[in-house]
Formats: sequence, structure tokens, C-alpha cells
Amino acid sequence: MAHDEERVWELVEKIGICMLISRDGTDLRARPMAAYFDRDAHLLYFLTDAESHKEEEIARDPHVALAFADTSDQNYLSISGTAEVSNDRDRIRQLWSTPAKAWWDNPDDPSIRVLKITPKDAQYWEGPGTVVSYIKMAAAAVSSARPDMGENRKVNL
Repeated sequence: MAHDEERVWELVEKIGICMLISRDGTDLRARPMAAYFDRDAHLLYFLTDAESHKEEEIARDPHVALAFADTSDQNYLSISGTAEVSNDRDRIRQLWSTPAKAWWDNPDDPSIRVLKITPKDAQYWEGPGTVVSYIKMAAAAVSSARPDMGENRKVNL
């Protein structure tokens, strides 16, 4: 189990960008976000803008999902958890990086907020790689066997 949890954090670090899914009323919304994580604290962070409406969405329903995809190696990761938005200026400065510069001039921009995710569980799928996956799917298509597409694990965080 410790190996599975470690693998979750390795995939978060390797993939980096995920789709953050939250609820907007009865609709689900997904948007790409750059993930920062604190492995020791078991937390994920994102920088977001106060005008993005995520704060209102999270206030109404803090349950979120994160979907990571590494299509080159056929590795996928889904994390479910709860979110909260804060104006923690120290954390913003700590998380400030090159991707953030695309949205804000500096970490002191008053519109930046921190979105903190406390993960509940994760599920990952590790495939054999794109070329091998296609070969296995093609072989399964002409036979009655299902392709072995790699490992799938569910991990409580």
C-alpha cells in the first residue's frame, strides 16, 4: 500500500498538469491547472484567480476531482478530495513559479488565491506504453480475449 501511495505522488509530479473538476450548480466544470503538492502533508495546491468563480463553486460544494493523463506512457491518475480557497499570501509566494507568470505579473497580485485540495482517494492506471497498447488492442480485436492494458490500483490517501 505504501508503494501505491508513493506511485500516486510520482504520477502527480511527473504529469504536473491536471483537469480540475468542480460542481457549478448541477453542472460539472473541468479546467486545466498546474498542480503543486506537499507529499509529506498529503496536500495538493493550485494558484487560481479570485475572478474565476472557483471560490463560489467550492463554497457551495467542496468536493472535487483531479484527472491527470500521461498519454505518451499510457498512465492515468484520478484523485478525489475536498477543496478550500484561501488568500494565504505566504503560500502564494511559496508556490510562485513560471506557469503562474502567464496569468499574473508577480506573487503580490491581490487577485491570486490558493486552492488547497485534501485528497481522499486516488485511482491510477498504468499501461504498457502507447505502441504496445495499440498492438494489444489490435490483437484483442481479432480474438475473443480482452487486452491486458496494465495495472489499476485504488489508493486511500
